[in-house]
Amino acid sequence: MRASWVKLLPLSCLYGASQGSPIHARNNSLIQPFHVDLSSRVPRMLDQIQNTKLPAQPVYVDTGSAKGIALSDLKSFREEWLTDFDWESEQNDINKFNHYTTLIEGLIIHFIYEKSNSSDAIPLLLLHGWPGSFLEFAPIIDQLTEQATTATGKKVSFDVIVPSLPGFAFSSAPPVNWTVPDTARVFNTLLTDVLKYNTYAVFGTDWGSGIAYTLYGQYNTTVRAAHLAFLPFFPLTPPELAAENITLTPLEEFEEANTVEWNNSGEGYFTEQTTKPNTIGLALQDSPIGQLAWIGEKFLNWSDPNAGTYPSVLTHNAILTSVSLYYLTESFASSVVIYAQNPNGFSSVYSKATTDAPLLFSAFKYNVGFWPPALVAKAGNLVLYRNHESGGHFPGLDNPVALVEDLREVGSNWGESV
Repeated sequence: MRASWVKLLPLSCLYGASQGSPIHARNNSLIQPFHVDLSSRVPRMLDQIQNTKLPAQPVYVDTGSAKGIALSDLKSFREEWLTDFDWESEQNDINKFNHYTTLIEGLIIHFIYEKSNSSDAIPLLLLHGWPGSFLEFAPIIDQLTEQATTATGKKVSFDVIVPSLPGFAFSSAPPVNWTVPDTARVFNTLLTDVLKYNTYAVFGTDWGSGIAYTLYGQYNTTVRAAHLAFLPFFPLTPPELAAENITLTPLEEFEEANTVEWNNSGEGYFTEQTTKPNTIGLALQDSPIGQLAWIGEKFLNWSDPNAGTYPSVLTHNAILTSVSLYYLTESFASSVVIYAQNPNGFSSVYSKATTDAPLLFSAFKYNVGFWPPALVAKAGNLVLYRNHESGGHFPGLDNPVALVEDLREVGSNWGESV
């Protein structure tokens, strides 16, 4: 067993009132029901928010978002956090889902598991990235378990599995040299050995796309369809696209320009978290306002400018819930380590996965990375590519309507190879 040197801890060691409460199963099942209970940490979080002193005036004359989160935005968010935000309500909504934990390779893995009533439901693994969490998919889980009809007239529904990546939320932090392929292996074990599925489909975005792509290529007998909204390959520049004889539509030209701008001015966090994760992790681990500034800026700048208006559900409250989850689970420092553990997690050399399973891809106008169909086809057996005029980096929140429609098209291709 990999990482056998890691001391195996009983599940109860991870969870106090500040983390969650395991509900002991009546048998010795590999999975244990889990109840989220972080309420005891909320008063201290609110005290820290209240007592954090912010500058009276912006450091820069430019008060927009070009230099990072605006002071005015940060102050507005803090006021909402203190006066309008209700963790108990959010926690109750979180607990409406069926949560579980299991022990794999010495790691406690937390996951939501919602089953369809249909006997032929497709198992679907949904994988988040940073600074996301299982909360990214909360708006779409119930819809995916319901039976619907695909564009080709097939009936489809899903058994939905949403794990927390190692080091995120309620999943324990991994060993030092843990990589994306390690996480892929653990999640394949979760689906096949723990939940007993012979085959399944996977969706991933951000770091989740790298994990999903690894599953798609390396576990090709069990992963029989993959759907991505991001690629683990660096986007090409305009000259590189031209060299590949790839021409762009007006929408694609906008997306490419957005990607170029992000590459020029939006990757500072990437360098910091890849090279000095301990510094930023320890600096912000016990600072809710600090985490709000660092994480909130990504939610704001990587999303559709119309975030919070239909079809987006990425409201200020949703951002505060996400940041609160990071803070209350004490997982900020362990979450950023994924960058340092995978310095080559995104490659400049495209490779095609060794599989005949279908690959689907959803592009969203305001995502920070853009890959036209010709590039996605380099990665796998592309059978569906949809480009959406709204949405951004967090599609489950940014444009859940489109993401659900696209995910259901897995059903049009399930059981087929190309």
